[in-house]
Amino acid sequence: MQGSANLNLMIKAARRAGRSLVKDFREVENLQVSMKGPGDFVTKADQEAERMIREDLMTGRPTYGWLGEETGGADGADPTRRWIVDPLDGTTNFLHGMPHWSVSIALEHKGEIVSAVVYDPAKDEMFWAEKGSGAWLNDSRRIRVSGRRQMTEAVFATGVPYAAKKTLPAMMQDLARLMPTCSGMRQWGSAALDLSYVAAGRFDGFWERELKPWDVAAGVLLVREAGGMVSGLRDGQDPVEDGALVAANEGLFEPFRKIIRNA
Repeated sequence: MQGSANLNLMIKAARRAGRSLVKDFREVENLQVSMKGPGDFVTKADQEAERMIREDLMTGRPTYGWLGEETGGADGADPTRRWIVDPLDGTTNFLHGMPHWSVSIALEHKGEIVSAVVYDPAKDEMFWAEKGSGAWLNDSRRIRVSGRRQMTEAVFATGVPYAAKKTLPAMMQDLARLMPTCSGMRQWGSAALDLSYVAAGRFDGFWERELKPWDVAAGVLLVREAGGMVSGLRDGQDPVEDGALVAANEGLFEPFRKIIRNA
């Protein structure tokens, strides 16, 4: 696997955390679970995975800043670089014994994502990218977004808001407008993996609202390095910081985005 020292550090950290999570996943009925909020769970496994990732990354790069789902943000001595980490994206799937969840790690430099790793431990799939070097799966397979150009052939992915969140009405409008135009919709419960699947050509596009930077930072770079396009849902929105985004291959991006924006 070719990559920078930072990327190799990220991959090593993701694999270590992934091994720990897989052990807990096999004993999911015995996990200790606490409530963070309606439908938003945190497990001992989740917290331990973030601790391990932080230990590995901050030992290797102690001057970098940090933003993690479980532990929040911390400034580093180097103000230009920051790790953005979701140790377990797809926690609800994990808790229900469904093998579709991931470890997501991104490196931000001067406000731009420059390295990305999304690891699916259950399937042992490592998606990774560096700015200007393409997107890859596992050791040597380069990935690209799909080549489909017709909406009627396309399969799109999204995340449906839970607990009657404020964007649920807009999501229902999205579905009503989009579903008659495309081949299918999927809601699989891990935004990081959904974006990785867009990068690999498995999904043709993805959109969602009310996401956090750690949900999408790595996936956004993967899509772009795989030849896809990503933007905020509205003009002026930053897809990572504002957490409302649309992503697709170049041929479908504009008609797809138009449908979502008009919802």
